[in-house]
Amino acid sequence: MTTLPAPAPAGLRRFTPRRFLMCRPDHFDVRYAINPWMDVSAPVDRARALAQWETLRRTFESHGHTVHVVDGEPDQPDMVFAANGGLVIGDRALSARFATPERRAEGPAYHHRLSRLGLTEVAAAAEINEGEGDFAVVGRLILAGTGFRSSPAAHREVERFFGLPVLTLDLVDPRLYHLDTALMPLGDTIAYYPPAFSPASAALLAHLFPDAIIATDADAEVLGLNGVCDGHHVFLTDRAPHLAARLTERGFHPIGVDLSELLKAGGSVKCCTLELHSPPNLNATVPPPHAARLRTPAH
Repeated sequence: MTTLPAPAPAGLRRFTPRRFLMCRPDHFDVRYAINPWMDVSAPVDRARALAQWETLRRTFESHGHTVHVVDGEPDQPDMVFAANGGLVIGDRALSARFATPERRAEGPAYHHRLSRLGLTEVAAAAEINEGEGDFAVVGRLILAGTGFRSSPAAHREVERFFGLPVLTLDLVDPRLYHLDTALMPLGDTIAYYPPAFSPASAALLAHLFPDAIIATDADAEVLGLNGVCDGHHVFLTDRAPHLAARLTERGFHPIGVDLSELLKAGGSVKCCTLELHSPPNLNATVPPPHAARLRTPAH
């Protein structure tokens, strides 16, 4: 039977300092509608968006994390969602290749910014992928979403580039169009919303993570799973009290942040945060290759 490491007892959760890349929302706006959250007729308060983003940045820093801040570009209102810009593990990065023409220029923009971080290798994706929007690092396993944005071919590209097994998961809810809106890594386990996935993918997650926290409809409706965990603290929207309570029960310390203005474009805490992952722990347990390569049927 394929299993992942047993979860840490509630009292033994340990914070680990992280490095994040974030992009200021100086040019944030909703000029087009490329997901169900976006309404071009709803006004955006950019000053409020910037204030909320600054609060998130300061919250990360006050809890021991390093934040690298980059400036956005005037014609790219969604660059604030840095998680979509690429995937970084150890000294290697793969910049994104966006699915929609409205965001396509963000790929080269983030490639340029990642190239300035002193990494050994930064490559531009050949296949359609939207970075950590659809890739979640859990130990030495990468969970990967497809169905709306990133292509299955990109999953194999990521697998080859980083030398880590990638598990393909089918997303089926248009509201939860990226993996990071439907699933949140929590160190040795995950939180996720089963209806966001095809039945086969949901069953696979239930098998791999029998101890996972299951999000409710109400959690999903406010992008509660679009959060960041450092092993102990979980930074997430302040509008998901049920999920926060479940996290507390499991020994995590949830920290609510108001990003309601950025939610107008379909983003929350994780969307704003590209993690610069440390090299994987080579001693960590990982599903055998045959399990990690399982692909759920395309829909």
